[in-house]
Amino acid sequence: MTEPFDAVEVIAAKRDKAELGDAQIDWVVDAYTRGVVADEQMSALAMAILLNGMNRREIARWTAAMIASGERMEFSALSWKTADKHSTGGVGDKITLPLAPLVAACGVAVPQLSGRGLGHTGGTLDKLESIPGWRAALTNREIMTQLEDVGAVICAAGDGLAPADKKLYALRDVTGTVEAIPLIASSIMSKKIAEGTGALVLDVKVGSGAFMKTKDQARELGQIMVDLGNDAGVTTVALLTDMSTPLGPTAGNACEVAESVEVLAGGGPSDVVELTLALAREMLAAAGKDDVDPAHVLASGAAMDVWKRMISAQGGDPDATLPTSKDTHTIEAPESGTLLQLDALAVGVAAWRLGAGRARPGEKVQAAAGVTMHAKPGDTVTAGQPLLTLHTDTPERFDRAMAALEGGYTIGQGAAGGSSVVIERIG
Repeated sequence: MTEPFDAVEVIAAKRDKAELGDAQIDWVVDAYTRGVVADEQMSALAMAILLNGMNRREIARWTAAMIASGERMEFSALSWKTADKHSTGGVGDKITLPLAPLVAACGVAVPQLSGRGLGHTGGTLDKLESIPGWRAALTNREIMTQLEDVGAVICAAGDGLAPADKKLYALRDVTGTVEAIPLIASSIMSKKIAEGTGALVLDVKVGSGAFMKTKDQARELGQIMVDLGNDAGVTTVALLTDMSTPLGPTAGNACEVAESVEVLAGGGPSDVVELTLALAREMLAAAGKDDVDPAHVLASGAAMDVWKRMISAQGGDPDATLPTSKDTHTIEAPESGTLLQLDALAVGVAAWRLGAGRARPGEKVQAAAGVTMHAKPGDTVTAGQPLLTLHTDTPERFDRAMAALEGGYTIGQGAAGGSSVVIERIG
């Protein structure tokens, strides 16, 4: 078969800041999925897109091409309305874990097709795989059955759903192109539109630990995704949320599962509870069910019941002891005062280097690796008290993790400015 385009000419066009035509976009996404365009060529194009951007038409067409690379799911046969949530990725961002069962307990089904860690940000599937027996891969039939019976499923997107994105997602992770706004928007929305959910709430992270470092960048990404969703017939809203400091007191895999279970039990850290409830309210409203108070449902224990059924349905033991690391190292506060700043990126990179994330596609992560934070900004600390505990099964990783944390926290006099996790709403 003679190909209508050449990969080099497409790469060169974007390198030279030209707009890509619809036919070029359709071809390059399809040809990459078929293996005609090589990884190194798509890497070059991804970098050109990161540096030179895409306009709204190009992003919409790229998204459509990714959807067209595979199948589309359909949830109209369910007796439930559906809503989904997607986070652009953060540090300590375990919100999906308590959120999906909570929204299901409120009467809206959650088909949560999640991903693995990307760079320094944790992956929902990596976290849940620390639960003994739990499996991420489900067939479409299993997804439908679990949604009808339990109301919530958190699983990997099947190979048939936007396969172009699956290949490109792994490539971006290891080529320094994760932060490209057009590729983030099209990656997220191709999966979510193909997934067939009726409503979608986007959690767009902003700050040092997010891919979007400024509110303007986050706002741009949020608006693009809201437009893509609404244009495709999916009721879509976005919340911009703070990721300058990690969410909750842990960043890792098993440790974040334990923290999520605390939230479902009626406890847990205030920032995680605040964001869980804010996103739950948006999902319920988008699905037309805003007469239910998720705070009341969370306190009732109903969400915990759904969590246990959801984990069990995927082969996991919700009552099993979670893995703990073989080795720990504690970093002590060097002086007394107020913890003024704890940088999310520094903590995320440390957790990644300890083994909570991967440096190459397909690499195994350590279930027990991560960072425990004994203080958060605004807390008073005393010289010598534990500030951070590092967890890993491979202690030779400690030095590089500690190097990531150098300059990552500030202790001084005065008060750290407290603020809400939710910054603004789009849509």
